[in-house]
Amino acid sequence: MAKLYFYYASMNAGKSTTLLQADFNYRERGMRTMLWTAALDDRAVGKPIASRIGLEAEAHRFDAATDLWAEVSRAHADTPLDCILIDEAQFLTKEQVWQCARLADQAGIPVLCYGLRTDFQGELFAGSAALLGIADALVELKAVCHCGRKASMNLRVDGAGNPVAEGAQTEIGGNERYVALCRRHFREAIGKT
Repeated sequence: MAKLYFYYASMNAGKSTTLLQADFNYRERGMRTMLWTAALDDRAVGKPIASRIGLEAEAHRFDAATDLWAEVSRAHADTPLDCILIDEAQFLTKEQVWQCARLADQAGIPVLCYGLRTDFQGELFAGSAALLGIADALVELKAVCHCGRKASMNLRVDGAGNPVAEGAQTEIGGNERYVALCRRHFREAIGKT
């Protein structure tokens, strides 16, 4: 029975690397995968999914208007798919998460979603909230805070490295804009009591 999985973590936990490894494992066994990532993340200079350790792959891009059920079903009818892998899953809409569940339930295709759980203010992203609510399996990937504890929060910083506590929920960036911290150091950095 196919399942909907949500692999979540803070920044720098290896989500994209883990996705690319899972894709490799499927393809190495002669299975067909379909990769997706958020269209708004345009940092990758060659291929849409790129990890910090240098792995990369081609992927379809989704935005809020993408009908994942229709797009994947069309491809699956042409050549059966064995797995769907979605990077930056926090940017899925609630409806798209339900489409992923339908792909697992009705089409019988495992759907592996990888993304952040919370934003720079500790608030859930819409896609992450839906995935936490309905995914069959939740897997937390671990990053490490500078103190050695598990990093579960994403601190946004400005160009000088100072904490940013307000702003738009989505601002694309990497190590120059975000620091993964444990909850204690996150609270201290933004002055949250």
